[in-house]
Amino acid sequence: MNIEGLDYNTMREPIRLSQYGREIQQMVDHCVALPTKEERQRCAESIIATMKRMTPSTQSPADRLQTLWDHLALMSNFKLDIDYPVEVTTEEKLREKPNPVPYPPKGIRVRHYGQSLFQIFEKLKTMPPGTERDALVARTANQMKRCLLMYGHGNGEAEKVADDLARFTDGVIQLDIDKFTFDKIDVRSMQQSNQKKKKKK
Repeated sequence: MNIEGLDYNTMREPIRLSQYGREIQQMVDHCVALPTKEERQRCAESIIATMKRMTPSTQSPADRLQTLWDHLALMSNFKLDIDYPVEVTTEEKLREKPNPVPYPPKGIRVRHYGQSLFQIFEKLKTMPPGTERDALVARTANQMKRCLLMYGHGNGEAEKVADDLARFTDGVIQLDIDKFTFDKIDVRSMQQSNQKKKKKK
């Protein structure tokens, strides 16, 4: 529907940075069209002052100015011919794709335990017997049981935890399940929490 006299956003040019609103974009377009560099310079500095008041920030003063002038250049589609007080980020730089983040080269032998537990297994292999190792064994065994329950690999029985712990530490750690007491685990609450995390993803 097109009613004469009404100006719809869908009929307007898109805003390049929506956080500043259409009014700032119109000011930038006006600034670009000014005939002299002196006029454009004064106009640009006024726009920056307005942008600064509109969008509070916790950045340092230097970083804040850099961001504002970068945004001004971007909103002008890099066509604003003025003397920028900072070296603004170029259009080519903004279009550069970030380097891919490499995944760890090592595969995870048992995925439900994850890489972190396997790093602990390696540490346990070389730790001398004592209270520090006993404390780490206890935390590790309890975490292994949580993993088994959370990801549905068995029922988290003590025998399974003890067998896996011995296997993945090359027999160094032998958990005495007759003497060891596992933490009480609320399986239902843990599964509900895991389901919520999956939904957020």
